[in-house]
Amino acid sequence: MAAAALLAHPILEKGSMRPSKSRFLAMQATHPSIYDQLPAIVKRYQLPNNRKATIQILNSFLPFIALWVAMYVWRDVSIWLTIGLAIVNAFFLVRIFIIQHDCGHQSFTASRRANNLIGSTCSFLTFIPYRYWAKNHNYHHGHNGILSDHRDIGDINTLTVNEYSALSRFQKFKYRLFRSAPVLFIIGPLVYIFFNNRFPLVRMKGWELANRALLWNDFFLIVFHGALIYFLGWEAFTLVHFPIITAFGVIAIWFFYVQHQHEYTYKAWKSKWDYLTASIQGSSYYKLPRFFHWLSGNIGYHHIHHLNSLVPNYELARCHHENPIFEQVAVSLTFRQSLQCIFNKLWDEDKGKMIGWREYARMQKKEMAGI
Repeated sequence: MAAAALLAHPILEKGSMRPSKSRFLAMQATHPSIYDQLPAIVKRYQLPNNRKATIQILNSFLPFIALWVAMYVWRDVSIWLTIGLAIVNAFFLVRIFIIQHDCGHQSFTASRRANNLIGSTCSFLTFIPYRYWAKNHNYHHGHNGILSDHRDIGDINTLTVNEYSALSRFQKFKYRLFRSAPVLFIIGPLVYIFFNNRFPLVRMKGWELANRALLWNDFFLIVFHGALIYFLGWEAFTLVHFPIITAFGVIAIWFFYVQHQHEYTYKAWKSKWDYLTASIQGSSYYKLPRFFHWLSGNIGYHHIHHLNSLVPNYELARCHHENPIFEQVAVSLTFRQSLQCIFNKLWDEDKGKMIGWREYARMQKKEMAGI
């Protein structure tokens, strides 16, 4: 009865695609019991399935290897054909990375040993160190949206309006450069893969084992890809794997960006932070065609994933669609709407939303005019 009442609530009218903060707050205020039941709903899908996991390994690795070989064989035929195949194959590398991602959450299979073996194997192709990245990513899950000194661990650094205003001119320039589209989505992915995930940059207590695992991963990457280069030549990396990695990085960073940098996301200081709000409001539902959900390992159902990271990626879509409540409370974004996220640069604490440079400039003019 409570769920039916919620679905009939006028503020939560079905079909609204605007990522509205008021809809979510209305749900919390008028039906807190439903809000509190969301974790229990999701927990029912916390079901590792070895058959589904095996199928996903096969339909991810086999096409990836086939396209990789095709790129190598046809590398001298046409550079444009090679680039086109690299973009296609990057999506299969995204699927492989999602397998690694789930293994890091210990959700892909019921066996911890199998998860660690599969996840480590994936890392040789994705160039994302398994244990080190999983440590950072799990930190992100426990701190998503918290405005703390370590908010950039496993996340894209975002300043508040007040924090940005307090910066020096040079620091503002660096932040603007960092948040620019060319840096975030083209240069940034390569820096993230080949620098941020190659050196143990996080020196916090509890990262000692993860940092050592990162260095071992670097060693085995050199051995693995060194062997490929020795037997197949430098072109195996420069004309085949590197273009795939580049396209993969762009796709991965874009997905992560729109999942947490939408206009009405959620950010709060630690004393006021709420995990459920951060999961639902602070994590978007990327409403894509079914085929693209498959290509991206269903990570577009990010609100479900943040409610419970132990739900395997192959159960996320079923969880969302079998429970209509998520169509009402999720912050839904179509691809066209997600493009607007590019202009989100700062978190405005007063308005409770992300704003761009133009809006920030207008605010500054009003402040200087004493309005």
